[in-house]
Amino acid sequence: MLSFRYHALSLVAVFLALVIGLLLGVAVGDRGLVSSAEREVRDSLRKDVRQAQQERDDARDELEQRRVFEEDAYPALVDGRLEGMRIALIELGGSSDKMWDLTRSALQGSGARLASVSVIREPLDLERIGKAAKGTRYERIAEDPSLVHPFGTRMGIQFTQGGELLESVRDDLLDQGSGTLEGADGVVIVRDERRFDDPEEAKAVEEFEHGLIRGLRVDNVPVVGVETTDADPSQVDWFKQQDMSSVDDLDDPLGRAALVFALAGERGHFGVKSTADGGRLPPVL
Repeated sequence: MLSFRYHALSLVAVFLALVIGLLLGVAVGDRGLVSSAEREVRDSLRKDVRQAQQERDDARDELEQRRVFEEDAYPALVDGRLEGMRIALIELGGSSDKMWDLTRSALQGSGARLASVSVIREPLDLERIGKAAKGTRYERIAEDPSLVHPFGTRMGIQFTQGGELLESVRDDLLDQGSGTLEGADGVVIVRDERRFDDPEEAKAVEEFEHGLIRGLRVDNVPVVGVETTDADPSQVDWFKQQDMSSVDDLDDPLGRAALVFALAGERGHFGVKSTADGGRLPPVL
């Protein structure tokens, strides 16, 4: 009996040893397989990263070459196309030194000069405007909202032709201004959309802006809306509603060239965004 038990226990021990050995062997083998797979994945990832870094460096070099070429070619693109023209920059909803600088940069070499920069005060201070317009029909503009649209039209006309009323209300209509308001042969519009808590203020701004653009275009003066590639929200749809040409990438040399062409009379919506239906530049080259 003892020998049988001993023999049985021996068999069980041997069996357990075989099972444990098998399990250990599989585990070791799995670890080997996992380690091998990990090494392959790491090597592949390193290769992908190196390739991506090389592609990034190549793209940077290509962009830099493009930028240098465009900067060098810019003077030839715009040379004398706006000879003698006076350009007015009008900003709606807030001032932007960046847009001022980009507009001025765009005009360099074109033969035009930036004659004035005007930042319209929004919301409009109709009380002050009415007092400044004393003796005219717009004296009652604060009490009669129907006067806001024709007042905007009158201002648009006088921005391009000059006029006494614009000079009279200048300090009350404009938040900032520089240069002379004696007329303009082309107008650049920058718009920063704002939300107003007061519905009446919002309505007055809307009516004034629509009237202003209408007045600016009375004598077929080219009026171009501009923004940068990172403008949010984009104003191109608003420019389209006003039947204005537009440039959505003024921060790019080609965008600045497109502005010059648009001020020279080319019509369209130029740039890089989905709303641009005129390409990067007008088909004048």
